[in-house]
Amino acid sequence: MSTARCGVRDGAIAGGVAVVLLVAGAAGDPGPGPVGYALLAAGGLALAARRHAPVAVLVGTGGCAVGCRAVGLDVPAVAFLFAVYAAVRAGHRTATVVAAVTVLVALPLVALGPPQELALGAALTRARGVLELAWLVAAGAAGEALRQAERRADEAERTREETARRRADEERLHIARELHDSLTHQISVITVQAEVAVHLAHRRGEDVPEALLAIRAAGREATRELRATLEALRDDGESTPPGLDHVPELVRRARAAGLDTTLTIAGDRHDVPAAVGATAYRIVQESLTNVTRHAAATTASIRIDYRRDALAIRVDDDGSALPAGVPTPGVGLLGMRERVAALGGRLHVGPRRDGGFTVHAELPTDGTP
Repeated sequence: MSTARCGVRDGAIAGGVAVVLLVAGAAGDPGPGPVGYALLAAGGLALAARRHAPVAVLVGTGGCAVGCRAVGLDVPAVAFLFAVYAAVRAGHRTATVVAAVTVLVALPLVALGPPQELALGAALTRARGVLELAWLVAAGAAGEALRQAERRADEAERTREETARRRADEERLHIARELHDSLTHQISVITVQAEVAVHLAHRRGEDVPEALLAIRAAGREATRELRATLEALRDDGESTPPGLDHVPELVRRARAAGLDTTLTIAGDRHDVPAAVGATAYRIVQESLTNVTRHAAATTASIRIDYRRDALAIRVDDDGSALPAGVPTPGVGLLGMRERVAALGGRLHVGPRRDGGFTVHAELPTDGTP
């Protein structure tokens, strides 16, 4: 419901309660007098603000009810009951209990003094007629019930929104996986084959066909654009992709896992494109993962070399790989090749001469997107 409609409805309720109180007061004997009329009208009209200032309205209507009893009016505290309902609905249960107890105690006390000077029994009877305890309990229970119902409705709405957001995230990740499986690998294969053909042509001293150069350039560009699209699909909008600044954390984790890992950074450190930093991080991450899972190694060394127009990453271990062994290209190695090929870089993976395994990548930084 809009704020304007709520204000109109609250004003109508306040006016109606004020009219009822004035009519009830006028029907009594003796009449309320100017002060009594003012208290009755003020108590009713104060309800117009119960949504914005429930505690203030609670105190005001309670004071009006006690004031009416003090001047001899036996009018039910209808406005105070509305205020109790509104305050409990707004969550002010403690303030409501304090105000209700205060009013219940004050009503018979003011009847004991002038001008009425009633006996204690008569004062209690008059006070009970003005404000029954059952009415108070009913008003408070109604406010609490509605407050709980609104809270459950808010939680249900929030749960629906979270469910819809989670489903959207799952669908986005599903699309990213489908694109990766169906397109990225094939495009990377085309790019790698074109790179090999160009490299062989250069070694033989042959002219490289323009079509082959165009295929290589188109493959690089398509892979870069597709990878950017996949990153956007995977991105949750809150996190940033890890880069070179996060490599020390990988080293710390490897050491915690029992692998003696060293990190060396050489060259004049300078800013590199985000794609290069993210690829370097993934190469180190995948390399250390392979070392801890498959290599049976005890030590690993990471060297990151900042060059003028390239970034070199080398990861060595002392694992069980033999010089004559041929590495089986798993998903991790294929992913490394795809990332490096997308940037136009070079990657070498294989056993070392003195045992162990090495991963060596060179990523161009000049003109890399």
